[in-house]
Amino acid sequence: MTTSQLVQDRKPGAARREGRPGIALTVIAACQLMVVLDATIVNIALPHIQDALAFSTTDLTWVVSAYTLTFGGLLLLGGRAGDILGRRRVFMTGILLFTLASLLGGLAQEPWQLLAARVLQGMGGAIASPTSLALITTTFPEGPERNRAFGVFAAVSAGGGAIGLLAGGMLTEWLDWRWVFFVNVPIGVLIAVLAPLYISESERHTGRFDIAGAVTSTGGMALLVYGFIRAADEGWRDSLTIGSFGVAVVLLLAFAFVESRAKEPITPLRMFADRNRSGTYVIMLSLAAAMFGMFFYIVLFVQNVLGYSPIQAGLAFLPVTVVIAIGAGLSQRFLPVLGPKPFMVAGSTLAVIGLAWQTLISSDSSYVGGVLGPMLVFGLGMGLNFVTLTVTAVSGVAQHEAGAASGLLNAMQQVGGSLGLSILTTVFGTASKNEAERQLPHFLTDATAAQQADFAKTHQLPAPWGHAVLAQGISTGFVAAAAMAVLALLTAGLVIRVRKSDLEALSGATGPMVG
Repeated sequence: MTTSQLVQDRKPGAARREGRPGIALTVIAACQLMVVLDATIVNIALPHIQDALAFSTTDLTWVVSAYTLTFGGLLLLGGRAGDILGRRRVFMTGILLFTLASLLGGLAQEPWQLLAARVLQGMGGAIASPTSLALITTTFPEGPERNRAFGVFAAVSAGGGAIGLLAGGMLTEWLDWRWVFFVNVPIGVLIAVLAPLYISESERHTGRFDIAGAVTSTGGMALLVYGFIRAADEGWRDSLTIGSFGVAVVLLLAFAFVESRAKEPITPLRMFADRNRSGTYVIMLSLAAAMFGMFFYIVLFVQNVLGYSPIQAGLAFLPVTVVIAIGAGLSQRFLPVLGPKPFMVAGSTLAVIGLAWQTLISSDSSYVGGVLGPMLVFGLGMGLNFVTLTVTAVSGVAQHEAGAASGLLNAMQQVGGSLGLSILTTVFGTASKNEAERQLPHFLTDATAAQQADFAKTHQLPAPWGHAVLAQGISTGFVAAAAMAVLALLTAGLVIRVRKSDLEALSGATGPMVG
C-alpha cells in the first residue's frame, strides 16, 4: 500500500502517527503536569514578584486568585467544549492559550499586565485540563491499558505540586522569577506540535454551551473575592467594597436561576440532591479555602521572616507533599472497608489541629516548630480527604454524569481556594495594620537614622518590626483558616451518611484523582 493510499484510508481526525500510545500519554500527561504545577511554581516566586512589580501583600493574592478563579469558573465549560467541538482541537486551543499567557506573564512590567496574563492562563488551563483527562478515554481502550493511563495521569496530578515547588525555587534563584512563566513556553509549543501527530480527534457530540452560567458564576465569585480583598485595604464601609458584594450576590442568584432553567447547565443542580455529594462539595470548598491561604502566607513567612532562599523554600514544603501522599495511600487502601466518613472526620480534625497550631506562629518561630510541624499535621489530614472526596463525589452517579460530578468537585477546590485566600487576606490586612500601629512607636524610638529614612520613602517597617507585623497578620489569618476547617469537620460529622450499599459501590470505584 502506497503512502497516498494510507492517507486516503485514514479516518478524518486520526493521528498522523497512530499506534504509539506511550507518546500520546506523555503528551497528555505533560499538559496536566504543566497546569497542575503552575500554582506551586508561581507561589515560590511570590516574594520576588512582589518586589519586582511593587505589589502590596493584599494585592499579591490576585496573582493566585486570578488564575484559580478563571480556572475553576470555566472548568466545566472547558469539558463541555471538548465534547461538542472535538477534544483534540479544544485541547490544543487550551494549550496554546496557556502558552501565550505564560509568555505574556513573563514579560509583564506592570501588576495589571501580570494579572491579565494569569486570567488567560486560567482560561487556557480550564480548556486543556478536563479535555486531557477525557482524551485518555478516547485514546486508550477500556480495561488494563486505560487503567494504567489513568494511574499515570493521577500520579502526575498528585506529584505536580512537589515538582512545582522545586522548579519554582530553582528557576527563581538561578535565573529570575520570570522564568516560572517562560518555562511553560517551549513545553506548550512542543505539546501543540505533537498532539495532532499522536492523538486522534474524538467524535463530536451535539450540545449547547451554557455561557450565561459560566459568566454569572465566574463574575459573581470574582466580585466576591474582590470585595474581601478591597475590604482589607479600604475597610468595610468603602462604597466599592459594598457595591462589589451587592453585585456578586445578584450574579450568583442569577447563576442559580439560569442553571435551574438551562437545558444543558454547566452545573447540574441535581448533583446537590444527594446529601453525601453535597457534603463532599462543602468539605472540599472549606478545606481548599484553608489550604490555599495557608500555603500563600507560609511562603511569605519562610522567605521574608526566616530568610530562606527560593530553593530552600521549595525544599521546606516537600515533606508536606510526602505526608499528603501517605494519607492518600491509606485512604485509598481502606476506603472500601471503612467507608468515607471516618476518613473525612479524621482528615478534617487533623486539618483543624494543624491550622490551630499555626495561629501560634510569631516572628520568633522556628521552621520545625512553627512551620513544619503544623503543616505535616494539616497535610496528613488533606491526604486522607483527597481520594475520599474524589471517590464519594462520583459514587452513585450515572456514567454519563461522572465527568460533571468530578469536574464540579475540582471547580469547588479552585473557587474555594480563591475565596478562602481572599477571606484570609481581609483578616491579615486588618491584623497587620493594627500591629504596624503598635510597632511604630518602638520603631521611631529604636531605629537608626538610615532605617527611618528608608521608612519615609517606602512606608514599610524594616526587620525586626516588619517581621512582627507580617507574623501577626499571618497568625490572625490562620484563625479564619481554622474556622473553615471546623466547617469541614462539622459537615463530615453531621451531613455525611453512608449505607452498606454505598460501601459496596465504593469497593468497585476506580479512576484518577485530579486536583
